Amino acid sequence: MAKKIQVLLNKDVEKLGKKGDLVYVAPGYARNYLVPQGFATIATDSILRQVAHWKEKERQRLQAILEEAKSRKVALQTINNFVIRKQVGEKDAIFGTVTTQDVADVIKANAGFEVERYNITVPEIKKLGKYPVTVKLHPEVTAEITIEVVPL
Repeated sequence: MAKKIQVLLNKDVEKLGKKGDLVYVAPGYARNYLVPQGFATIATDSILRQVAHWKEKERQRLQAILEEAKSRKVALQTINNFVIRKQVGEKDAIFGTVTTQDVADVIKANAGFEVERYNITVPEIKKLGKYPVTVKLHPEVTAEITIEVVPL
């Protein structure tokens, strides 16, 4: 049985890995296909050091994004009570509904940063009152805020 060699993928290769991955393959596969086609580079000590450096930089970048999301969560929960004004009919029923875009606009106006509306979960709101809203700031960070629907 042939020994496997380690290669660094320069491009995404189906059923093998994504660009930047270190994978073990058969020597013939690397020598006859991956390297000549430009899909991979044979992993040397210097390439392994470069990959370790890239991974550390990526880890630091992702950590910075997570810290930013945590600080935004604190900012949202400090403000917490966001007010949305809607036109009202009989028995405190509002015309239309409160949308995720309404919530995104009020967050931008009060907190000073944008949140994509597809990251906001709003319950069905048909009347005046206070309602809990979930805002996903990061895959690991979710903020619970309260919105208050008041008449115009």
